[in-house]
Amino acid sequence: MSTRAQPVTRRPAYRRSSAARKRSIRRRRIGAVLGAAIVASLAIALVWPGFHHAVREIALPLRHEDIIRQQARDKGLDPALIAAVIYAESRFRDGQTSQAGAEGLMQITPATARMIARKSGGVSFTVRDLGTPQVNIAYGSWYLRYLMGRYAGNETFALAAYNAGEGNVDRWIARARQRNEDLTIEAIPFSETRTYVQRVLTAERQYRHSYARELGI
Repeated sequence: MSTRAQPVTRRPAYRRSSAARKRSIRRRRIGAVLGAAIVASLAIALVWPGFHHAVREIALPLRHEDIIRQQARDKGLDPALIAAVIYAESRFRDGQTSQAGAEGLMQITPATARMIARKSGGVSFTVRDLGTPQVNIAYGSWYLRYLMGRYAGNETFALAAYNAGEGNVDRWIARARQRNEDLTIEAIPFSETRTYVQRVLTAERQYRHSYARELGI
């Protein structure tokens, strides 16, 4: 085998300059498209008064605010809390059914709904009624009010129980007391419930700030 160095093949200068020109053209085109999109967005925002509202509705939807206001008054709840629970449970999409059988906007299980009906006097209730926004929000609000009372107004405990059940929360509280510790959000054993409580509390602040007029706050 020969060890003589092989000549280095150089790409012709005109090819390099041609490729560079193509890259430069592509960059200019991308920049022009992005610039046009920004200008179009600004123009829409100036011409269409509902632009910011539409963006807000996508990120933080709100429906059935009349029912939420009514139930908040009837149950003595913050309407932003009811809206935040609906957001965390279903993002205000009607007709949602979980794998556990929870139904509707506030994702209420049939067993919980029957308990609510029994305690609230809903003698004509059927599980199909959970598909109705009025009934679903009324039952979910009743349960929130019940949990807030059961846990002496502690919103963290009430929301944790809404997600994980009263039995689990009672055990967590008892265990924390045995250790002389506070049951903070970070101390909730279930990661899903920790995330849920944080999501609802964050959404509650956002609804109170963004929808004060719609929620009658």
